[in-house]
Amino acid sequence: MSGHSKWSSIKHKKGAADAKRGKLFSKLTRAIIVAAKEGGADPAANLALQNAIEKARSNSMPKDTIDRAIAKGAGTDGGAEQYETVVYEGYGPAGVAVIVEALTDNRNRTAGEVRHIFAKNDGNLGTSGAVLWLFERRAVVLVPADGTDEDELMLAAAEGGADDVMLDGSSFEVLAAAEQLAAVREAIAAAGFEIESAELTMLPKTTVAVEDENEAKKILRLIDQLEDDDDVQDVYANFDIPERVLESVAG
Repeated sequence: MSGHSKWSSIKHKKGAADAKRGKLFSKLTRAIIVAAKEGGADPAANLALQNAIEKARSNSMPKDTIDRAIAKGAGTDGGAEQYETVVYEGYGPAGVAVIVEALTDNRNRTAGEVRHIFAKNDGNLGTSGAVLWLFERRAVVLVPADGTDEDELMLAAAEGGADDVMLDGSSFEVLAAAEQLAAVREAIAAAGFEIESAELTMLPKTTVAVEDENEAKKILRLIDQLEDDDDVQDVYANFDIPERVLESVAG
């Protein structure tokens, strides 16, 4: 599991993610609206919408909320907001590469806010393509390790088209090509396994080891402030911070 994924998991266990559930649902809803507006209301024919729905389900969004967001995006309930996707790339403390994906109705406002967050946290916003090459888009499904038979999970994951299963701490991480997200999730669920999360992510090809707690705090403060911005949908980074340090910072 990438350092950022571990940090997200630890924050969730500490309750920080639950405290922001309202904001999270707002962001997930926006992603569904945009996907439905751009590609239509049928998830079977719209991969972006399919992926947005999978992420919403993984975060326990109610079905009627998902359905309303789809209808709004497709225009069947009277229209949809005008959002566009923007991607920012930059560097944080210790030379950590950061990718920020946002959905915005005001590109200038969002760019200014993201640039300000980088600047006040010892980072800097880069140009397009500055760090994107350090990551690859992948589907990731997390399954609790406790009580899970690894061989059976591997068989189910392979049935859905996954290409790797790894044990990382308290979870099995199932990796697949981005377009296989729904198929892998469905195969794992059909085999009776509990799913912690299922989403598309940007996995780093190389990582930056950070063991100093002060540097770790700076990096995680940058990530948290970016994620807290209303327009930001996802943040990816290539830091590798030991779990003991992550736990200490979270505490």
